Amino acid sequence: MPEESELDALDARLLLLLTDEPRLGVLECSRRLGVARGTVQARMDRLERRGVLRGFPPDLDLAAMGYGLTAFAVLEIAQGRRTEVAERLRAIAEVCEVHATTGQGDLLVRMVARDNADLQHVIDRVVNVEWVSRTSTSIALSTPVPTRVRPLLELAVE
Repeated sequence: MPEESELDALDARLLLLLTDEPRLGVLECSRRLGVARGTVQARMDRLERRGVLRGFPPDLDLAAMGYGLTAFAVLEIAQGRRTEVAERLRAIAEVCEVHATTGQGDLLVRMVARDNADLQHVIDRVVNVEWVSRTSTSIALSTPVPTRVRPLLELAVE
């Protein structure tokens, strides 16, 4: 069994299986991994408790949903107001992620829009958030490496 902060090969194999086929049940996972159902359930419970396994949401294509434009904005905000700004950004549906960062800006925001005109409306809403003092926005032209965890899991299996 790995230390609390590490994954062992079985954890990694289980997570790879669920990454590829998130709708698999515990019994099918146990069959494919060649371990007892109780072992799989215990591993999943432990991974959930640790926050490694956070759920099984569907993998949605935002472009297919009509949000074909992705942009990133670096926000400079009033010092000490990160929590308040993040809460206000959370209220903007097109804001998909917000990361506190080091460097030039304070927050990195990933947002989506239907087109350029819609992006302008989204940016206007972000800029008008209280305590946002400056923004710099870039439009994503493509996503050559999408969000992924597979390579990290494969390292644990080796």
